[in-house]
Amino acid sequence: MDLPLVYHSDYVAPLPEGHRFPMPKFRQLYELLLADEVAQPAQFYTPESPPQDWIELIHTPSYIQAYYTGTLDAKAQRRIGLPWSPALVNRTCTAVGGTILTSQLALRYGLACNTAGGTHHAFPDYGSGFCIFNDLAIAARVLQQLDLVHKVLIIDLDVHQGDGTAFIFQDDSSIFTFSMHCEVNFPGTKQKSDFDVPLAVGMEDDEYLQTLAQHLPDLLANFQPDLVLYDAGVDPHVGDRLGKLALTDSGIFRREMQVLTTCLSRGYPVACVIGGGYADDLNSLVYRHSLLHRAATEVYRHYRL
Repeated sequence: MDLPLVYHSDYVAPLPEGHRFPMPKFRQLYELLLADEVAQPAQFYTPESPPQDWIELIHTPSYIQAYYTGTLDAKAQRRIGLPWSPALVNRTCTAVGGTILTSQLALRYGLACNTAGGTHHAFPDYGSGFCIFNDLAIAARVLQQLDLVHKVLIIDLDVHQGDGTAFIFQDDSSIFTFSMHCEVNFPGTKQKSDFDVPLAVGMEDDEYLQTLAQHLPDLLANFQPDLVLYDAGVDPHVGDRLGKLALTDSGIFRREMQVLTTCLSRGYPVACVIGGGYADDLNSLVYRHSLLHRAATEVYRHYRL
């Protein structure tokens, strides 16, 4: 069995010409993984859109219906930052289904990766920062409802704090939220994660990785999760236009290896999503996202999962 990967072509939803949100990156990531022989077509699983009652485990019915039908008010739509379309609704739901499937595969095989996901700015009754439904939160709650897990650790290494996820689980001791993010960056108002590590602007590879190493092993030992959900945003990269940190490609790859080996060497299964990444050079951005899957493939083979 090779590393399980989750992908669906519906991740590529058409948006108005000139819109800068890099939707084509999902298809290009899939194509790059195949072209570089990081993965074979047989490794990819196709997710389905989740039933609405699963999304309602996290989001209010009124918000879900308003988004489904394109009736959000203008202010709510601007807060999301993406123009509404039926295709985007489909992509959004499929991405949520992908993270649920990735989590189920991780429990079965020890490690699995999505080629999308990481919409951590979505709150129960509104979306924000390109995030509509919170796939991490929904997946965690669905797996709990299915009695597949009890405790979930969410490791969020996107450059922006996972504020929606932190808010959703602020009073839930069964879900531990860990966010390591740039201190001076979106969102302007931070929520309180179970453990936040704010980072100084301009932090480079070695200091970043040392900071992560100071905290992650203890978090695992103290919380002992049934599953780790890992948001591997690449926006801490020095070339990211929304990032403000200074990691290199090498630093991103070392981070992925560090997270995965730290978790798997201790017996904790990991479900990965790609998180944020914003760059004018789409090819460079897609390569950065592929570093997660390259690292996961190495670790998966090393541990003979």
